[in-house]
Amino acid sequence: MNKMKYLDQTDGDYRIKAGGSNAKTFVLWREVVMAYAAPAIMAGIGGLITANRDLQIGALTTIGGASALVAWMLGLWLRSRGGHKRWIIGAPHLVVVGMFSLVGAAFGLFAAWVISGLLEIIIPNHHLAWVDRVWSDFPLSGLIASTIMTWRWRLNVTTNFSSKGEDKK
Repeated sequence: MNKMKYLDQTDGDYRIKAGGSNAKTFVLWREVVMAYAAPAIMAGIGGLITANRDLQIGALTTIGGASALVAWMLGLWLRSRGGHKRWIIGAPHLVVVGMFSLVGAAFGLFAAWVISGLLEIIIPNHHLAWVDRVWSDFPLSGLIASTIMTWRWRLNVTTNFSSKGEDKK
């Protein structure tokens, strides 16, 4: 039987909705692929235009990789716990997206701090070019990935919730 998930506002958790709705479901692997590809392509184009080889390499590694990692972790959390939090569903869309964007940027800064600190312990006096890039790449990637992931998840939840009322008629 073809079933899709929707958010039941009365219970605050996911319930199964009978198939037949045209609403698209939130598919994590597609979102993570797009979270990797979109910033990697844009940064790669920027690297080609400016002839910056470091940016071209960073597009495929630190920029795309950090975006995919943040999108994957946030997507897992939203899929498993996001529907259970009433404030995420009840707050205005832009407020929720803005809050998660700031958290994504903060997580990127934390990841940059951890990685640069670990490399300082493991490899003292290192002069790796990509380590200097993580201070800008990780927070920016975290911000972009969390913004896009939260925006798309929230649209999916509200679309599936609004189609619930149509099924009861």
